[in-house]
Amino acid sequence: MVNFEEIFKESKVDNVTGRYVTNEDVFPFLEQTVFKNEIKEVGKSVLNAPIKMVTIGHGKTKILMWSQMHGNESTTTKAVLDLIHFLEKSSDLSLSILENCTLRIIPILNPDGAAAYTRINANKIDLNRDAQDQSQPESKILKEVYLDFKPDFCFNLHDQRTIFNVGVTDKPATVSFLAPAFNKERGMSASRDKSMQLIVAMNSVLQEFIPGQVGRYDDGFNSNCVGDAFQMLNTPTILFESGHYPGDYDREKTREFIFYSLLKGVETIVNKEVDLYKVDSYFDIPENGKLFLDLIIYNAKSIATIHPEADSLGVLYKEVLKNGKVVFAPTIVEENNLGCFFAHKKLNLLINSDLDYVKSNALLSDCLLVN
Repeated sequence: MVNFEEIFKESKVDNVTGRYVTNEDVFPFLEQTVFKNEIKEVGKSVLNAPIKMVTIGHGKTKILMWSQMHGNESTTTKAVLDLIHFLEKSSDLSLSILENCTLRIIPILNPDGAAAYTRINANKIDLNRDAQDQSQPESKILKEVYLDFKPDFCFNLHDQRTIFNVGVTDKPATVSFLAPAFNKERGMSASRDKSMQLIVAMNSVLQEFIPGQVGRYDDGFNSNCVGDAFQMLNTPTILFESGHYPGDYDREKTREFIFYSLLKGVETIVNKEVDLYKVDSYFDIPENGKLFLDLIIYNAKSIATIHPEADSLGVLYKEVLKNGKVVFAPTIVEENNLGCFFAHKKLNLLINSDLDYVKSNALLSDCLLVN
């Protein structure tokens, strides 16, 4: 049995944390690993930043992973570094992976977006809507790597917003998966079946640690999305979405669960156990809902705000890069009638401790009336 918790403790890259992760964080780590001679610059971004890939292992089965296609989605990058750190260390599992798999990993596909902490690249293009047009250098680099490598599996690594819940429950979607569709009918194929089976394997581990907190991402077909495009080419492709864990806005706990998922996924492939998992079980994973707010503030009329008719306020945090650090700026997005929403935190301004929390964290500082 794999002790995922213990392995993560030994593998976590402690000096890469938080939400703001760039080439300046990733490259020094890669250069210190035993795989440093397998690092290759595969191209340049719009702003001429290097895009690097590391090849690990020498086995027959080939797995391609890429992260930060969206520059502000860094949780999976941290987990990928943890996986690389694990593979540096000699163990039965790491040696089996190295002997049976060849991994090619692009930790940051969109370095310009990572540096600016934006979803889009420097040309303001969403790279995950550019699979067919191939209008951007980063898109071309990924496609060239894919065509050259001819992977047996692709891991498409992302973050999702805090709004997602699991099904109709009040559980946050801490991790979500998707086996992308390959046609408008969202039909089944051999490659999509394998994607689903691998997701079922990863979910089986996550349910031990975050029961009820794994969701299934919407599978609406879009050929411009890279996962759908690779699935169209008959390559089993899995979309990973790192979501919210209670109190974990830096996504260090979510990072841990993504690491578990990556390790379980690769282990399942190495051990040729994909077919042990049932395709139908994929559909037992509830679809994501969008019912979470970061905060619901009750009895807001007890303080003077520019929302005088609102007794309750729904708040979402906007992630803003300031002085090299991501800060979470509260933004009111809903007023009153919030009964259909869940909240990661609820505050009642008639309770002194909650009022003090709102004031000390300046949660309504932009909404107070000027006397």
